[in-house]
Amino acid sequence: MKLKKDDSEGIPNDLPSNLVDRDNTKVDTVINVNGINIGGGDIVVIAGPCAVESRDQLLDTARQVSGYGANFLRGGAFKPRTSPYSFQGLGEEGLQYLSEARELTGLPIVTEVMDTREMEMVCDYTDIIQIGSRNMHNFPLLKEAGKCRKPILFKRGLMATIDEYLMAAEYILKGGNDQVILCERGIRTFETSTRNTLDLSAVPVLKQKTHLPVIVDPSHGTGHRWLVPIMAKAAVVVGADGIMVEVHNHPEEALSDGMQSLYPEGFAQMMKEMEILAHAIGKEIFHLKHQPA
Repeated sequence: MKLKKDDSEGIPNDLPSNLVDRDNTKVDTVINVNGINIGGGDIVVIAGPCAVESRDQLLDTARQVSGYGANFLRGGAFKPRTSPYSFQGLGEEGLQYLSEARELTGLPIVTEVMDTREMEMVCDYTDIIQIGSRNMHNFPLLKEAGKCRKPILFKRGLMATIDEYLMAAEYILKGGNDQVILCERGIRTFETSTRNTLDLSAVPVLKQKTHLPVIVDPSHGTGHRWLVPIMAKAAVVVGADGIMVEVHNHPEEALSDGMQSLYPEGFAQMMKEMEILAHAIGKEIFHLKHQPA
């Protein structure tokens, strides 16, 4: 058994090396979700609204992102918000709308869990469970995710170093769930021009340190609609295995994150540009033969 070196926190040197470490697994982890590979060379695209606001809003957006080539549908049924007075999501009703959208479009769904008490319910509905940046250090939730047998999309915390981020991911793998997808979504710095500072250098650093797939969320990383396609294409160039973007059928009416949500037409244009760019560097966008509903 490979042993872990002592470090500045005084971790004893007789512990096994971390499961996230590339030294433990030389081959990149590829996570298959309903025939779609995350990792392994192709680029996946996760798209949809920040929050599930209504049945019509979700189904309309789902139809459009499916028709323009998205591989997964995202949407929050439970929403962590800075203000307790902001829209908090529809809860299980939102999960039911997501399930209906999956039936309609064939797109697997990604949605966030915020509480250990909701883990079982969310598992029953979704294809990929998201753990957001605010919960990166919610260790009881990470332990529950380790018991779950669904893939976990795990976002980096607002002020977490890469090593802290990987050690948090270790909680999930240690629990028995090795289907972890890392997501760089921007960190908090002194810069105020963007919502967060999207750390694209984290992608190659993570690729060097771990075998887990890495995707990028330029919507939360920038907070500005006009910047999202630019940074999505940059993410492809630096080696990301996929991107996660917010798309809303009427962003000006969105109950959360409207300013960073793409219009469906903007998403379509971004997909065309990403196709060209990916091909230029020897990659492809992962496409299934979905027929728009």
